[in-house]
Amino acid sequence: MSTPITVAYGDGIGPEIMEAVLSILREAEAKISIDIIEIGERVYSKEWSHGISPSGWESIKRTKILLKSPTTTPQGKGHKSLNVALRKNLGLYANIRPCISYHPVIENKFDKFDIVVIRENEEDVYTGIEHRLTGDSYQCTKIITRSGSEKICRYAFEYAKKHNRKKVTCLTKDNIMKMTDGTFHAAFDRIAKEYQDIKAEHYIVDIGMARVATEPENFDVIVTENLYGDILSDIVAQTSGSVGLAGSSNIGNEYAMFEAVHGSAPDIAGKNVANPSGLLNAAVHMLIYIGQVGTAKLIYDAWLKTLEDGIHTADLYKEKRSKQKVGTKEFAEAVIDNLGKKPTTLPELIISSGSDSKINKVQDNYEQDYKVKKLVGSDIVLAWNKSSNFDQIVRLFESSNLQMIAIYSKGLAIWPGSSESSSDQITCRFIANNEKQAITNSDVNNLLIKLEEHNFDVVRMDKLYLYDGKEGFFS
Repeated sequence: MSTPITVAYGDGIGPEIMEAVLSILREAEAKISIDIIEIGERVYSKEWSHGISPSGWESIKRTKILLKSPTTTPQGKGHKSLNVALRKNLGLYANIRPCISYHPVIENKFDKFDIVVIRENEEDVYTGIEHRLTGDSYQCTKIITRSGSEKICRYAFEYAKKHNRKKVTCLTKDNIMKMTDGTFHAAFDRIAKEYQDIKAEHYIVDIGMARVATEPENFDVIVTENLYGDILSDIVAQTSGSVGLAGSSNIGNEYAMFEAVHGSAPDIAGKNVANPSGLLNAAVHMLIYIGQVGTAKLIYDAWLKTLEDGIHTADLYKEKRSKQKVGTKEFAEAVIDNLGKKPTTLPELIISSGSDSKINKVQDNYEQDYKVKKLVGSDIVLAWNKSSNFDQIVRLFESSNLQMIAIYSKGLAIWPGSSESSSDQITCRFIANNEKQAITNSDVNNLLIKLEEHNFDVVRMDKLYLYDGKEGFFS
């Protein structure tokens, strides 16, 4: 029986690389039935803000699998990223980007590496929660959950276990972002203890990325947060010789999406020069996911053989290494001609026999890790005239149940002291006068009311809590 899948042609080079990939799938006799939907620019123009119509959603919900070409998100006018919408609505929490060296066939600086980047897909600064607080100040909210961090880290270790990988590396910036990245790192350490046969290591993200870029052969599986993973996966893909080679899987417990990692490249659209390899590799991942391992291997080996034959698209073509520069259609035809053949230099696709194609569902296992949550204060952000002094606001709360203990500007304490605000917003921190005193929501609300009564412009407020006596805020 054939497996139903949803296919989206996308924008720019999307339609031509999708046609090339589908032609290979047909010739390889992949057992799939295709439902085509329209996404991207033309759908945005019909005022669906996420670039996908209700009928498109219905198709994906029915087939549960999407093979997608790149799309273009129009700038402005309230348009939102289609990829972000798909990941959120379908619960695609894991982004998997395998990347290997194709040396000596494809020119790169490294003889051998085989890296899989596993990126958390639903959290971090990619939640799209942004605000303009004042005339000069903008804010992007970073959300990291303990349950989401544990979920993606567990997926990474399960992936390593299933694919006989020896090491999982975690990248964070928890020396600076101690609450958010610290939570991700702690989740990694907890999960790693359950997989004693797999080596676990952690790097601060900046030095970690530098090492990946200069010594990729020393890495295996890498798990990290959304933003870092987005950057890292392109670095790793480019290290292999071209971003155009890399495919990507977006996996959830119910749905899956497969796509190339590159963009829609409108400047070369319709010119028959785009490399379809990234989308083809995504289709190979899809076939493995739906259990058609034999067809996946047939196509992948034919693709490798085509690269070995020196038949290359413009992005890969080098006079000394390549034999023929071809277009999108011609490259697909060459892959079709090589179906049934195996590469002689590059390693063919090997998948463990008898292994299930899917990793078992990884559930959210949130368990409350505290007994007592106590409100102890509030951070209140005010729009501020840089030439103003703090005397009025300090005097206003001298006799309050909540004492103002500090004023910050972009994280720098400027009061007590004589520093001036470096921006047009300040953050006032209020803490209970007495540690034994019970603070209520009404006490915080009274702060806001008093500020409004005295014509201060409150643009944001965060409550400060202790969890079993431990500060749930950075001080």
